[in-house]
Amino acid sequence: MNDFIGPVPLPALDAVAPDIYRGYYGMPMFVIVPTRDLEASKDFWIRGLGFIDLFSVPGQLVHLRRWAFQDVLLVPADEVAETASSSVSFACVVSQIDEVVRRCEELMPGSTTEPRVMPWNSLELTVTTPENTRVVMTAARPLDPDSAEAANLRAMGIEVPQ
Repeated sequence: MNDFIGPVPLPALDAVAPDIYRGYYGMPMFVIVPTRDLEASKDFWIRGLGFIDLFSVPGQLVHLRRWAFQDVLLVPADEVAETASSSVSFACVVSQIDEVVRRCEELMPGSTTEPRVMPWNSLELTVTTPENTRVVMTAARPLDPDSAEAANLRAMGIEVPQ
């Protein structure tokens, strides 16, 4: 049994996001994002999506991070996909969604979708970055065990505590 507790807070409308984790660890998962313009991509991910530049190797690599285990490596590429063929999701809290929309739209108008409540009880925002990466910011919502959402989850085979 592992007693590890991850950085994602319990679902609540007033949940507080954890601090950005600046330590080093063996990364269990990370995303590599090719880009034609490292600096423009880095600026969007930092100012729009709330990542930090953990470290950079000029012209070769930018290692970005938000919470622990939310790592992105930007790498130079001569070509990038014209449209996103896959997506990557990052946990956030409900209170961050509107701010991410505002910042991303200021940097790149039309880069965000309307946030949506999903059948699995999260609020999700999709952002298309300058290099055409589809990023889904997903915030867990509190769940009333007697609600229609809880009944939906049970119908999907997901156990909902009473």
